[in-house]
Amino acid sequence: MSLGADAASASVVSPIHIIDAIGPFFRGYDRRVINWSKIPWDHVGRQGAAWWEQVCRDLNVLARQAASWGFNTVSIDDVAHLALHDMVEPDVRHRIERYRAEMRRCFAVLKKAGLNIHVTMDVFSATPWLKKSLRIARKPVNVYLAELMDRFLTDFPEVSGIIVRIGESDGKDVKDDFHSQLVIQTPEQAREFLLALLPTFEKHQRLMVFRTWTVGAYPIGDLMWHRDTFSRVFDSIVSSALVVSMKYGESDFFRYLPLNRNFFRTSLPKIVELQTRREYEGCGEYPSPTGWMYEEYARELRQAENVIGCMVWCQTGGWVPFRRLAFLDAEAVWTDLNTFVTIRVMKDGALVEDAVRAFAKERRLGDADALLELLRLADECIRELLYIEEYARQKLFFRRVRIPPMLQVYWGNIFVSHSLRRLLRYFVRDADAALRSARRCLDNLDRMMELAERAHVPVKDIEYMRDTFRLLALSREYYFAEDSADIEPRILAAKVEYKTKYAKRGLRPRYRIKTDFKPLLLNPRYLAWAVQFLMRRQRGYRVVDRIVVLDGLSLIYRFIAARKPHWIPGFASKSAMGVDVVFK
Repeated sequence: MSLGADAASASVVSPIHIIDAIGPFFRGYDRRVINWSKIPWDHVGRQGAAWWEQVCRDLNVLARQAASWGFNTVSIDDVAHLALHDMVEPDVRHRIERYRAEMRRCFAVLKKAGLNIHVTMDVFSATPWLKKSLRIARKPVNVYLAELMDRFLTDFPEVSGIIVRIGESDGKDVKDDFHSQLVIQTPEQAREFLLALLPTFEKHQRLMVFRTWTVGAYPIGDLMWHRDTFSRVFDSIVSSALVVSMKYGESDFFRYLPLNRNFFRTSLPKIVELQTRREYEGCGEYPSPTGWMYEEYARELRQAENVIGCMVWCQTGGWVPFRRLAFLDAEAVWTDLNTFVTIRVMKDGALVEDAVRAFAKERRLGDADALLELLRLADECIRELLYIEEYARQKLFFRRVRIPPMLQVYWGNIFVSHSLRRLLRYFVRDADAALRSARRCLDNLDRMMELAERAHVPVKDIEYMRDTFRLLALSREYYFAEDSADIEPRILAAKVEYKTKYAKRGLRPRYRIKTDFKPLLLNPRYLAWAVQFLMRRQRGYRVVDRIVVLDGLSLIYRFIAARKPHWIPGFASKSAMGVDVVFK
């Protein structure tokens, strides 16, 4: 590893097309809401030989299918549960030894299918004992991690690389020996980490895939979109071991996001992260086609230097009740279709239409033209009813985060509230257009039922989509219609009907509909002032952001969390890492 003015002298890295392989490890994981961010090790640790045999069989199916489609690498969790170090307590080391033995068998299955193996790693995952031991020994985290990587890469020659995540840690629901935390808080610390660890990867001739994904915490929190932060981390670093991995947009896996401009700001090898099991768009419970969106990104990425592939998340991401397993469940047809089309578009430059027809032929589906029409109608429904287009197209930032282009749906929840009504009416000026698009999408869904029969794809999935999107259309009416005096009881009645229909034994998981019609006692003028003060429409920080919003709000939030915790919604404080991370 070296420092230089021009990273173009770095060694050429072969194309990488990664698919995640965590799905088999969720077999038998019976929870209403599942954290799909990584393998549930607390669940895995309780399993016996028969379960591990099933995992190997599932991995064989997944790996052979993925390889035949064009993927050459799999991602799988995780270094903390597979790497041995003397500072880890003996009982945890004993469990690690068992995981290592079982995962070696899994790795053998993946290698036999012709796939390279990349293992994920959070910086930094530790047990309470390990953190205490590092403090007593006064050993810096980077030194410990360099030792850990050296041992791990020696012990596992079948592993081709490590996928490093620095900007997000485990959710609050994770109960495990290891729990990750955010220890890299500044661009300088991120750079120090790279300089400390890359020599180890170069020594072993393995890759470090460094993800720029962050959730907005600390000064490093804008790494994924801020050009200066990105430059302070990567400028002049040259290494044959480094690949930079970026999500396609400046936020999470949403639509209506322009391509991340950081792809054009470094000559280091880069891959683009894409998601085919759309965690904010139903997780494959109904069609949410990504092909045309990714086709557009692929065209733009041809102008960027040294983009060497993609990382496709087909199972990872989100806290949801939905549980279809990509590649393994016949019901996961929509995720499988997205994944097939994505790799054909990104790797081979195929047209979406040709890829869809090829998938229909491979899966022996029905009328491919009917399937294509269904997907076009579904794409319109997602863009115009799951999202509110006028709001979604607005560029909004709060502190170090680009605000998601979707407000009323989050993972497995649909929110219908007076506060959202006020907020959306502030941002959406053409209410009539929003209402018309909702009605048009409902017509699409009726047409999609017929097309699904012709295409030989699950009609029940379209019925479920229609039932769910009717609730979205009712909420749209609540938000924007001026002459719907009975809208609240209609929403509540529809909510009960939806819950009753999909709560029956053996039927699919459903969205939770969270309603709150209590008026927000805030003058619209004050709401406008608050929005203009707290949010900005530019990437760069304003003076008020640097003086008040970045630092001042952190102090205010900590005061509220300590003195008035009931002011913070339970969903926001308990979900994932908790909303407090945005204020760090």
